[in-house]
Amino acid sequence: MPQVLKNPVPAESVRRDRTEVSERVSSILDDIRTNGDAAVRKWSTEFDKWSPESFRLSAARIEEIIAGVPDQVIEDIKFVQHQVRTFAQHQRDSLTDFEIETLPGVHLGQRHIPINRIGAYVPGGRYPLTASAHMTIVTAKVAGVPSVAACTPPIRGEIPAATVAAMHLAGADEIYLLGGVQAIGALACGTETVNRVDLLAGPGNAYVAESKRQLFGEVGIDLFAGPTEILIIADEHADPFVVAVDLLSQAEHGPDSPAVLITTSEELGRKVTKHIDDILPDLPTKDFAEPAWRNHGEIIVVDSLVDAYALADSYASEHVEVLTENPREALATMSNYGGLFLGEGTCVSYGDKVIGTNHVLPTRGSARYTGGLWVGKYLKTVTYSEVTDKASSAQLGEVCGRASRVELFEGHARSGDVRAAKYGTAELNWSDHYNASVSL
Repeated sequence: MPQVLKNPVPAESVRRDRTEVSERVSSILDDIRTNGDAAVRKWSTEFDKWSPESFRLSAARIEEIIAGVPDQVIEDIKFVQHQVRTFAQHQRDSLTDFEIETLPGVHLGQRHIPINRIGAYVPGGRYPLTASAHMTIVTAKVAGVPSVAACTPPIRGEIPAATVAAMHLAGADEIYLLGGVQAIGALACGTETVNRVDLLAGPGNAYVAESKRQLFGEVGIDLFAGPTEILIIADEHADPFVVAVDLLSQAEHGPDSPAVLITTSEELGRKVTKHIDDILPDLPTKDFAEPAWRNHGEIIVVDSLVDAYALADSYASEHVEVLTENPREALATMSNYGGLFLGEGTCVSYGDKVIGTNHVLPTRGSARYTGGLWVGKYLKTVTYSEVTDKASSAQLGEVCGRASRVELFEGHARSGDVRAAKYGTAELNWSDHYNASVSL
């Protein structure tokens, strides 16, 4: 049986928090639907103390902001965007259009069509998350999305210049300095000055995630997401200091970010606990990381790596870091994760910031049924069909008639009957008005 060295807080308190968030989000979205720009401005003023003449940045203002960004920051942004663009382009190249002929004259095809307009949310608030601009906007542009409207919030009343630079360099067509529920609501519902989008993408806090959940259906979304998560699988060969550092690297995202260690070594688990206790007091982001670890941190000791992989799959965590002697075993064993990070040479932070795979990933167990954001999320995979051979249409018509009547769909059956009669030799018994000899 697994041995629990550290437990999270009871789930009931988490459910209570989610209910409060849901109710607040619902009222704000209703206000935006009804009052448009006025509501957006009201909530931006209340939450961010931000009410400029226009939330949208002009081209001249964007250039002015970027001019103040240090050259090294710009070079690093370009480097990371190249990594993301390269990986995304390989994803796009793996998706091909095709057309096949399944019967004589029966042509079936598939196309991947970019979504016309997407909204990219780049979180800010306390942290200017420039990386989210790469993940949402670069990937959309590789997919061929013609119009990208991007939003990011001000940070304590200031413009996050590096984030604006990242959004612009990524290819955003419109940039709005606007955050939170009000940004998501404006993009999804549309206002007098913001045209509505077809799909929302990007991570965010609990309020942003809940906004996307409630708006799903009115618009598409990339995926349901909540607070970021990390789960580390470690054996006795892992470095406990590295494990502790990596757990806290994700806990600093917010006070509700789960950080889980599953290990085959009780000794390692106890050493990790001590290292975390030593590191936390001096961590500049401890006001987030400390409550995250206290309330959502877990350490579980299992008998074997087989047990560890199985338990990790049951969590279906957003990020799974494998710090074992043979980390690639996880590729063949595990199936439920947003992103897999193999070996001590990599880490979740690489995925978040620089390595090129997308960091917008499923949370709260949704990795059981979906992967993360990728080029395919911005594409509509559609099909088409054409029948140019009369004999094939007649054959399909006869089968369609029989299959439809099994399901008691007489109207469907008659669509097949007409073609079976017109292009073949079938009798149209239900109509006295049709001349079966009529030709094309």
